[in-house]
Amino acid sequence: MKSIVKLYMRQRCHLCEEAYILLEELQADWKFDIKQVDIDEDDHLTELYGITIPVIELNGEEVQAGIIHKKDLIEAFTEKNVEYIS
Repeated sequence: MKSIVKLYMRQRCHLCEEAYILLEELQADWKFDIKQVDIDEDDHLTELYGITIPVIELNGEEVQAGIIHKKDLIEAFTEKNVEYIS
């Protein structure tokens, strides 16, 4: 079963765009689906995440927020047993 990576983001957020590009790059080596969630479409999420976006959640657990680092994501993927394909 593929892992699910949720990217909590909002439109016109350069850090969110960079996080999405990084996740797409990681899909070359790791088996996971990306689900983008626009926090502006849900008042609860806007209140919860506000200015901390982007937030990356892996299989239901928040693993990074703010400035996203590739090394930290790879460590989280390894810890959470995301299937490595390359």
